[in-house]
Amino acid sequence: MSLGYVALVLHAHLPFVRHPESDYVLEEEWLYEAITETYAPLLMVFEGLKRDGVDFRITMSMTPPLVSMLRDPLLQDRYDAHLAQLQELAEKEYVHNEFNGHIRYLAEHYINEFKAVRELWERYDRDLVTAFKQFQDSGNLEIITCGATHGYLPLMQMYPQAVWAQLQVACEHYAQTFDQWPRGIWLPECAYYEGLERMVADAGLRYFLTDGHGILYARPRPRYGSYAPIFTESGVAAFGRDHESSQQVWSSMVGYPGDPVYREFYKDLGWEAEYEYIKPYIMPNGQRKNVGIKYHKITARDGGLSEKALYDPYWAREKTTEHAGNFMHNRQRQVEHLHGIMGRPPIVVAPYDAELFGHWWYEGPWFIDYLYRKSWFDQNTFRMTHLAEYLQENPTQQVCKPSQSSWGYKGFHEYWLNETNAWVYPHLHKIAERMIGLATREPEDELQWRALNQAAREVLLAQSSDWAFIMRTGTMVPYAVRRTKSHVQRFTKLYEDLNAGKVDSGWLEKVEAIDNIFPEINYRVYRPL
Repeated sequence: MSLGYVALVLHAHLPFVRHPESDYVLEEEWLYEAITETYAPLLMVFEGLKRDGVDFRITMSMTPPLVSMLRDPLLQDRYDAHLAQLQELAEKEYVHNEFNGHIRYLAEHYINEFKAVRELWERYDRDLVTAFKQFQDSGNLEIITCGATHGYLPLMQMYPQAVWAQLQVACEHYAQTFDQWPRGIWLPECAYYEGLERMVADAGLRYFLTDGHGILYARPRPRYGSYAPIFTESGVAAFGRDHESSQQVWSSMVGYPGDPVYREFYKDLGWEAEYEYIKPYIMPNGQRKNVGIKYHKITARDGGLSEKALYDPYWAREKTTEHAGNFMHNRQRQVEHLHGIMGRPPIVVAPYDAELFGHWWYEGPWFIDYLYRKSWFDQNTFRMTHLAEYLQENPTQQVCKPSQSSWGYKGFHEYWLNETNAWVYPHLHKIAERMIGLATREPEDELQWRALNQAAREVLLAQSSDWAFIMRTGTMVPYAVRRTKSHVQRFTKLYEDLNAGKVDSGWLEKVEAIDNIFPEINYRVYRPL
């Protein structure tokens, strides 16, 4: 018998970025990079573990925007072309560096990597959602949902119907995708406000994740801190993030990803190569961009980008075995210590953005692979679990009221509401209010029905927390501003057309083709609760 549990939780999410109206939009590459560097490598890890008899357990959210994009034929075609271009560039690099042995070795590494991604992509007939679903069906992976478009729920609580729409639309979309109702939800940005648990229960969900202090400051104070879930009065369980295990992986300063042998994210061939040579592989307008081929290691934290030494994947992979062993050892000691204090098996919940593994921390999927293998073969202090399995085995927990919280900067709501993005909320509140009004209408014809459903889509897309997040981080701000404004403007035109009794069918058709998420949506989801 093990003394406790460790639950690795990955949050796989990207905002809905799809532009059929344009031949090239840089932000669409967020998806292509994530497929190549995170989702395909994770699937390879899962396949390898399964093949070698490791009965692994992992929890992973797959948000509705991500699922929709992964299944979109237009984006699949564009990814196909993107990957082909990457493969071509890697081959070209191998030839181009005939007299530079180390770079040639790295080019060959990328050739093999992109070939493996291509084989996986084609093996699943370009449908990575089905690839992940097979591991859910085998009991290894627990896929959970999120808000429909990752809306920041505490900042829309004055419109309960808007919160309900984020939850209900997400659950329905999940059921259509995975042939079952979701059991758990990753609250967007782990952001919780008091009373949200009642809606989570009404949506038929069994548990949610929040940050550690959402549990630690619960009332009454939980006896076991964040090392056991609490049950809310609605019957829904809340799991809190463990800060100790989080920091070891998250932190670029004290965490594993900052090790000098790991690959340097910010030094990319798209910026380094001679301009005329790299021109076919950068933006059509001639602007440089990251292409995903990187030849340098971190080397030193304080050195400039020009002082980076060449990367070696062999030694980086060796380092991930060391770090996976260290992470396992620390969890063993943590679980032993907690079990001694608690007198019952603790659960250490370690949630991360999935894109950290592979995209930001290139070696992350290797780390996960070694962690699961070592935990399976080399220790019996703790058992890796997913959250649904834990609740089945531990059905009795303390009842408490969680505290308001998020996993953002300072732990509450200010990262999504500050001087950079506060201007969006009056608009978001107004369109939510208007949508609630529209939801009580009965359409006179098919055109009005379509317009009402599209209005609901535009509200959801405008509410994505990603736009406020980007405005705060200061990266790609014009795009985030443009997306917020375009969804508000599209909703407003639909609202005015519906009120005037004349829907512009040609315009509506164009907007439906662009913002085509949630084809089964029913605008009545916004009706008063």
